[in-house]
Amino acid sequence: MGKSCVIEAPPGSRPYWSPYVAGSGIGLTLLGTYLIMGHGLGASGAFTQAAASFLRVLAPEHVQRSEYLSPFVEDGSFWTSWIVIEVLGVMAGAFLSAWAAGRLQWQVGKGPSLGRGSRIALAFLGGILTGAGSRFAQGCTSGQILSGGSVFALGSWVFALAFFAGGFGAAWFVGRAWR
Repeated sequence: MGKSCVIEAPPGSRPYWSPYVAGSGIGLTLLGTYLIMGHGLGASGAFTQAAASFLRVLAPEHVQRSEYLSPFVEDGSFWTSWIVIEVLGVMAGAFLSAWAAGRLQWQVGKGPSLGRGSRIALAFLGGILTGAGSRFAQGCTSGQILSGGSVFALGSWVFALAFFAGGFGAAWFVGRAWR
């Protein structure tokens, strides 16, 4: 037997939630965002909102002429965008959850045959590809699969199937780094 790639829980930490309880919580959160905000869940739009707001300071004429970027700065304030507030809430909730469960620590999860630098470089590359993919798909996995899937949007269901098929296919190639 080879080394395990499972990240060990810190001593004294609480166990993970049941996936059924966590999934139910996500479903109730999704329902709440539709009822309260009029939008489903998402994340990638916050990063596009940040990029458009930053570019508006550096090149305001370019942003105003851009059919893609101008809608992100129409209301004029980065801090009033519902998706920015949502992502900040997710970050705060993740921090508080990890702290409450005794799992708050700096770590780099990696397999035994992959070095720390390689893992960070691959995570960075994966983040760039995921961000670009979310813009091409007009939404991230949470926006497409959770929000789009919950309202039976055909494109979101096609995206979900392609996403999981791609994930399983990629796992076949990169899985050995985790063994």
